[in-house]
Amino acid sequence: MLVNSLGDEVNKRDASLKIIKSILQSDGRKGFYDLTGLAGGFPILAEDKALLETYAGPAVFEEAIQTLGKIHLGGEKILALNRTSSGILAAILALVNEGDEIVHFLPKSPAHPSIPRSAELVGASYREFEDITQFEVSDNTSLVFITGSTMDHEIITLKDFLRVIEISKSHEIPVFVDDASGARLRTVVYKQPRAMDMGADITITSTDKLMDGPRGGLMSGKADIMIKVKTKAHQFGLEAQPPLVAGMVRALENLSPERILEAFITKHDLYNGLVNDFKGIKETPTGVMLKSGELKLELDNRGIVTDYSHDDLAYLFAMLLLRNHGIITIPAVGMPGTSSTIRIDLASNDAERITIENIIDAFNETLEQLIKIIDDTKACKSVLYY
Repeated sequence: MLVNSLGDEVNKRDASLKIIKSILQSDGRKGFYDLTGLAGGFPILAEDKALLETYAGPAVFEEAIQTLGKIHLGGEKILALNRTSSGILAAILALVNEGDEIVHFLPKSPAHPSIPRSAELVGASYREFEDITQFEVSDNTSLVFITGSTMDHEIITLKDFLRVIEISKSHEIPVFVDDASGARLRTVVYKQPRAMDMGADITITSTDKLMDGPRGGLMSGKADIMIKVKTKAHQFGLEAQPPLVAGMVRALENLSPERILEAFITKHDLYNGLVNDFKGIKETPTGVMLKSGELKLELDNRGIVTDYSHDDLAYLFAMLLLRNHGIITIPAVGMPGTSSTIRIDLASNDAERITIENIIDAFNETLEQLIKIIDDTKACKSVLYY
């Protein structure tokens, strides 16, 4: 094993950031391509800068975030948070007591780690389901989660979504929809309604996923629940500060579905160019993905034997993509505990600067580079940890 702990994942991420800094110093911003779909941005206007103060900012941007947030998510009240994970934690702190149960339905396990970790923090038990025929709640369930789109962009079906709402409502249990990227993918690509319009009590999205906002969380919900969540958020410093809220406001103003829809079409060209050499490659709504287990199978098919874990191989592949081709994917830069799936998102801003052919060549060359070093543990660690 090359990556044995969350600490190792932190060190790997630190190494990735050093590589990105080195590229910036030598080639500038044009030297790398962030294809994670999480690049976000900070599109504030020049006149906003003078208002990014502790009290002036909220006075100006609070009304705007309420208006634009309701347009995007629906609901009665909006809350901006410093991360989606912060909103999930604030909601669990507000709505779940020690000894309670949290039940989670998602189209494909595992869940984002922020949900079970927050459950553990308050002393609640946690169960998750991906088969709607097995989904159930208990007398002890105080909160139900639905994930609209997983970390690997598996999308919940409308039928399953409505069934979880129905079961939860019959037991008077509030429903929280984690719609980090789903608030765009579900609605734009799959034409599903907004979570609040389908009966959710609270929902949250990430303002840097498939949109150009800063990394933050935008939450909407019923007014009575949102007051409780907002109180907890402020108690623990989880709320977004004025600069972040300003960036969210401008990103929502600029939000357009066209880039997502274009990526939905062009992904086929990328998939068709990779599938002959990467049998396990899969299409996502806006790109392609290669799961860590599928990468291991690619090596097996070439007669390459290794004891490294599936995650180790994915991390190596992602770091080589970054080091040698300037392509950023989530396994290289993701926070500890996030998916090790290598995903190319063509809805990313930088996808406009790199051709499909360049990406295909980079994948093929990276696999060959991985094969060359696979038996050299020292070389592999050097790739991971700079």
